[in-house]
Amino acid sequence: MALIPAANSTASNAERLGFRFGDKGTHTSRTMMLDELSALLEVTPMSAGRKDYATAIIDENALAKDTLSTRKLSNQRLGELYGLDPSVAVFRVMRRLWAADQKSRPLLALLCAIARDPLLAGTVPAVVPLAEGQEFPRVQARSILRQAVGPRLNDAILDKVLRNAASSWTQSGHLEGRTFKKRRRVVATPWTVVYALYLGRAVGFTGGELFASDWMAILDVSPAEAERLAGEAKRLGLIDLSISADIVDIGLDRLDPMPVGV
Repeated sequence: MALIPAANSTASNAERLGFRFGDKGTHTSRTMMLDELSALLEVTPMSAGRKDYATAIIDENALAKDTLSTRKLSNQRLGELYGLDPSVAVFRVMRRLWAADQKSRPLLALLCAIARDPLLAGTVPAVVPLAEGQEFPRVQARSILRQAVGPRLNDAILDKVLRNAASSWTQSGHLEGRTFKKRRRVVATPWTVVYALYLGRAVGFTGGELFASDWMAILDVSPAEAERLAGEAKRLGLIDLSISADIVDIGLDRLDPMPVGV
């Protein structure tokens, strides 16, 4: 599996939109922190800036953390995972979709965290292809993650990353269980499909490729189902979509009319 097309030799556009690449990530110490993100976005307006989010977490203790140091660390980790800044396009778009549909929130958060945490992204091939009911293979997952991030992390750290990642995939609904986690299917929505289209476009997928990319595979949808949900998104006014024979034209300006860096 690959979240970026093999022919895509540069990540500069994706980085400009808020993607993060490399061999470092938040999942060495935290999960995707879905509960904390949900609590934070509940008490902050759509117009909030990075300082507003920091104030809510640190000064107002919106996440109900016991110590100041824990609040500061939570602010740092959530910022790494999601940006928490309207100038970060992948967060700006997620925040808009987050407000539109509550059921979509776990998958929206997961997609954003995958875009911004290379360690979580490295576990995608270990989880997404599993058949429903199949147990999460930790030994194989470690090997897959090692291939993705290289030699920088030792086995103990890799195991910690896998524990945190497995928790994140449980929060998103892809895994269930405590000691032995098993795969379950998630339910995509027009809002999650739209976000997968946006992220796929950001890393270089075009046209019909967008419906078959691994960003869609994360949502457990076939290309045909992704196309159907994209049609629903068009009817909701989220995107422009035109499909004629083998030509697929997807317009995302309605989704994020703001220029990059604003």
